[in-house]
Amino acid sequence: MHEVDRVIAARLTSSVPLVAQISQYIIAAGGKRLRPALLLLVCGALGYRGVHRFGLAAVVELIHTATLLHDDVVDASTLRRGRATANETFGNPASVLVGDFLHTRSFQMMVETGSMRVMEILSEATNVIAEGEVQQLMNMHDASLDEEGYLRVIRSKTAKLFEASARLGAILAGSPPELEEACAMYGQALGTAFQIIDDVLDYDGNASEMGKNLGDDLREGKSTLPLIAAMQRGAAAQAAIIREAIEQGSTEQLPAIIAIVRETGALEVTRAAAVSEARRAIAALQAFPDNEYTAGLLHLASQLLDRRA
Repeated sequence: MHEVDRVIAARLTSSVPLVAQISQYIIAAGGKRLRPALLLLVCGALGYRGVHRFGLAAVVELIHTATLLHDDVVDASTLRRGRATANETFGNPASVLVGDFLHTRSFQMMVETGSMRVMEILSEATNVIAEGEVQQLMNMHDASLDEEGYLRVIRSKTAKLFEASARLGAILAGSPPELEEACAMYGQALGTAFQIIDDVLDYDGNASEMGKNLGDDLREGKSTLPLIAAMQRGAAAQAAIIREAIEQGSTEQLPAIIAIVRETGALEVTRAAAVSEARRAIAALQAFPDNEYTAGLLHLASQLLDRRA
């Protein structure tokens, strides 16, 4: 991961000072680096030790960072990872344009592998992520969204880059198609579980631990699984409170909604969905060689369910 950070730092140079400043600002904010770590772990599990793993791990982190810049503008977010978002600090136009720079720089870097297959995977993933973003935008303030529609968005918006990261590890290792598909399944399931837990923490987390404002999803009119489950399980009056908050994008009733989500068992339902996805990820590992990297992937899927930030 130190080598990945070195590659990222080296490739964020620009003759335009503001581009470099904002790029460094968002990268320096830290983050879990889950997607590059996933790619490196898969490479290790499948026996690939070539230098391309560092470049592609950096690429997936840059793509992820670009989506964060655009997300925060779309969502009008003010806090991420415990500090002001780039759009809050530098303004929306600069954040959008630097997000574009990160996308284009990542494509410059992926070309260096000389692999059309790598470019195919990453270009398709980037396109699917964009579609997921648009679908989420269309779903804003829609209190009728069901679990299937919710999962469709997060598998595009969040899980797709996890899936691509794991698949890239298999491609670099020259793995057979069935093992590549097992890697992709692991990544998709892991990414889905990650986002489901993230949505749980919006109603069962601590703002200081999470580094973002509680209730942000509700303010943005997002109908996430805890709210969907609470409306399904709660009384008509409880469902009406949640429905109105989603449709209005209002956090005025946030304390009451958090109470409803907890009282109806919606958090348990949502966590159970995350457990199901984590188990799907763990099942995919049966196709992997038995080594310390595979053990790391197993630990990652198991540990995910305990995250608090």
